[in-house]
Amino acid sequence: MKTRLLSSIAFVLIIAVAFILKFYVSNYFFDALILFIGVVASFETSKIFAKMGRYNDKNMAVIFPFILMLTMILGVVFDESIGIIYTIVLAFAVLILSGFITFFIQLINFKRTSLEIKTRKIVNSNLAKYSLMKALNTMLTFIYPTLLIGFLTLINHFEDLSFSFNHIAEMNGCISLFVLIFAFIVPIYTDTFAYLMGGLIGGKKLAPSISPKKTIAGAIGGFVWCVLLSVTTFFIFNAIPTISELFALTGINSWKIAIISAVGSILGQIGDLFESYIKRLAGVKDSGRIIPGHGGMLDRFDSHAFVAPIIFISFSIIFALI
Repeated sequence: MKTRLLSSIAFVLIIAVAFILKFYVSNYFFDALILFIGVVASFETSKIFAKMGRYNDKNMAVIFPFILMLTMILGVVFDESIGIIYTIVLAFAVLILSGFITFFIQLINFKRTSLEIKTRKIVNSNLAKYSLMKALNTMLTFIYPTLLIGFLTLINHFEDLSFSFNHIAEMNGCISLFVLIFAFIVPIYTDTFAYLMGGLIGGKKLAPSISPKKTIAGAIGGFVWCVLLSVTTFFIFNAIPTISELFALTGINSWKIAIISAVGSILGQIGDLFESYIKRLAGVKDSGRIIPGHGGMLDRFDSHAFVAPIIFISFSIIFALI
């Protein structure tokens, strides 16, 4: 318990420092943190998939977060030329291209690939089939968690997307800071209070075959407290006159926050269950050991991976309708 508490404190301090550096120095400090999370989580996912029998190229799984981050940063820099929609389309195109590259890498290294087929005793397969299977499995790691977590990068640069969202371009980073904080606290509120309410009330299990400790009471409690605390967080920010003016200009209000946090809380819990499901298939308890007392990076950001896209999409719609 002591190790878990100390790790939690260290984790919060690292995130806090990243937020401070983002606001006072440069957005790119937070990009570096997101990249680190993406690289470690992708490596852990690659190992989990391998234990499930979904063999993949772990090197490409680790390299792709760098490629995706570069693609998104270029999309931000050239937003006036291509727009955010095309940046997202470009990210998917790069993902597919990386999948093809993975496939050809397996074919080119045919001796190593053939040895893998023989060592793993994969029947009814040949070089082409195995290479394709491995490339497709690797592409799954590109999507989950890399691409999903990558949406945090776009959230981090909302105000830099001056062409796509010209109404928030001159707001000194306050809006992107709030939305980024919001993307982090929705899973944190949900996970924390699902754990507390589940332990306090107990009752019927939510998905006993996937995650035996999760209860229906915990899921409902996490959802309700997430919405209440998210709205409370909005009012705290809204009490600051400068921030209040920015909220009014950008169309951010309490009921929109309530709706987004409600959807985010549900998706966050689905993300948590999804990671538990693939870990159960792989026969592992934790995705890794990088965070003492907690497990792996994916264990900490499984909910964020599902929440980040909906947060980005929701606020993009709000800003686009100003």
